[in-house]
Amino acid sequence: MTVRTPPSAPAYSAAMPVRRAPHAPERGDASDLRVALCTDTYTPQVNGVALTLERLVRAIEARGGAVHVETVDVPGAPRSEQLQRAASIPFWAYPQLRIAAPPRGVARRLAHFAPTLVHAATPFVVGIAGRRVAAQRAVPMVSSFHTSFVSYLPHYGLGALDRVAWPFLRWFHNSGCRTFAPSGIIAEQLRQQRFERVRVWGRGVDLQQFAPHHRSVALRSSLGLAPEDCLITYVGRLAPEKDLPTLLRAVHRLQASMPTRVHLAIAGDGPAEAALRAMAPEGTRFMGALRGAALSAFFASGDIFAFPSATETFGNVVLEAMASGVAVVAPNVGATTELAHPLTARTFAPGDDAALATELQALIASPAERARLQRAGLVEAALRSWDAVWDGLIADYREACGSAVGR
Repeated sequence: MTVRTPPSAPAYSAAMPVRRAPHAPERGDASDLRVALCTDTYTPQVNGVALTLERLVRAIEARGGAVHVETVDVPGAPRSEQLQRAASIPFWAYPQLRIAAPPRGVARRLAHFAPTLVHAATPFVVGIAGRRVAAQRAVPMVSSFHTSFVSYLPHYGLGALDRVAWPFLRWFHNSGCRTFAPSGIIAEQLRQQRFERVRVWGRGVDLQQFAPHHRSVALRSSLGLAPEDCLITYVGRLAPEKDLPTLLRAVHRLQASMPTRVHLAIAGDGPAEAALRAMAPEGTRFMGALRGAALSAFFASGDIFAFPSATETFGNVVLEAMASGVAVVAPNVGATTELAHPLTARTFAPGDDAALATELQALIASPAERARLQRAGLVEAALRSWDAVWDGLIADYREACGSAVGR
């Protein structure tokens, strides 16, 4: 049976009181939850959604809950009884993403697992399969909106699909008890598109993995930097929707006008890599996809983190750069403005490489301004604890299950 709340229900806030039945588990205790997570992206794929969902699984299990994952197959990816993968092929427009065949046996496996909640994390084949099983078995379902697919369509020559994309997404998400948005800005956009029962499931940052002490003189030296040189960094997918040409053009401008040596290093991979390499300023270093200690050192070793994308639903890498003690430059519109605003970052109009170059130049010329933004970014990051995020989400999971704990 689906539990519905009014469409005007307020967005989730970690500070909101949680209504519990008598003898309910303590906040953050997930021992009463059995979550079936159905997603079309998961590790070892490297993207913000996959990494967030992997972290979600670990958080639920660490708090005593059980999770069964249905996802796509990736060559060499691990699987187990509680991690099942459907056969898949690369998506033609973005080979790093996978399109799955309809998963076989998902209904049988979920019946055996007996979930108390289905979380359909993506509106594609595996997510739709989870939605279907939840409806068939009368199990409460929640969904999450991770990626602004509609804003991506023009970047892939698919703008005409805009007319059908929003109705399809409403059909998918409005069938559940909750739609979780990663930021308040995206939550409001979804409400304007007539999404119902929208809550905010925010994001945190690992302050051990992303911290200033990971700065590496050896890494900077390996990139050819002298001590007085400025290193501008970017981390993320190399894809059309990230608008990296704007950053490359801005750095071209800087190198032509500033006496200080300016270097650009880019971490990530994606379908636009060849085109970006062809137009990159001289000396640009493409680092590939980084993880673990290498990613920590890369973030902390930059002087300025430049992020040109205006299509984000949160901006994980912006928060990770702030936690790493690096000054940030980001667009003045979109979900990243919840993190990167005039108190914490320099901002510019999306797509305006001259404006981006002006902001970068101002930071290069002013170590004091860079230091101010570094301090402000560290404060912003310190306020975003993963523990608070997971405690709030688990409370919302339980509410979606009918607030039946303790009965």
